[in-house]
Amino acid sequence: MRISALAAEAGLPIATVKFYLREGLLHPGVATSATQATYDDSHLRRLRVIRALTGPVGLSVQQTRMILGLIDDPGDDLYATLGRAVGALPPTVDTRAASDDDPDPFPRARAALEALGQVYDPSFAAVAQLEAALEAVDAAGMPISDDRLLEYGRHLREMAVYDLERMPPEPNAAVEYTVLGTALYEPVLLALRRLAHQDVASRRDLGA
Repeated sequence: MRISALAAEAGLPIATVKFYLREGLLHPGVATSATQATYDDSHLRRLRVIRALTGPVGLSVQQTRMILGLIDDPGDDLYATLGRAVGALPPTVDTRAASDDDPDPFPRARAALEALGQVYDPSFAAVAQLEAALEAVDAAGMPISDDRLLEYGRHLREMAVYDLERMPPEPNAAVEYTVLGTALYEPVLLALRRLAHQDVASRRDLGA
């Protein structure tokens, strides 16, 4: 298809598609002349990924380029690649490493993960995100109780098992699945939690 058809199919202005081409986010089409090229479904799929990352997720062009690079070339260590990809997603936090001055940079996260019986890997960006979140609830005077932590953790682990059982086996597809699944499904989970609160509260009021 021509670039005009590609842009129309993706729901984007032609100028935006050309910008993604110039920035290297979208791979070039097959040249048919000095000024023309054709594009296929792989370009349409990439545009949808770019649109998701720069739109709902709100990543910059530089962040998007980094994630697309990991999708295209995930390397041999898929675990490390997934960690880097997830680390590029908001919220961005201080991913400080352990040092002689601070041998335990994420004590709250470590304690929480140990209580849940889960792997504690301080190099994984979500550990720093958990530490920041736990610091915030502590500062607000609402520290998370052991019962709440275990209950949340139990349900979230079941969701993680469900997600990972459906992860594509190909490394590049696995990175794309993980990044988009994390970025796009987490707002759905948040909304469903809030709606569940509303439903439970309304049923209690009706039963009162």
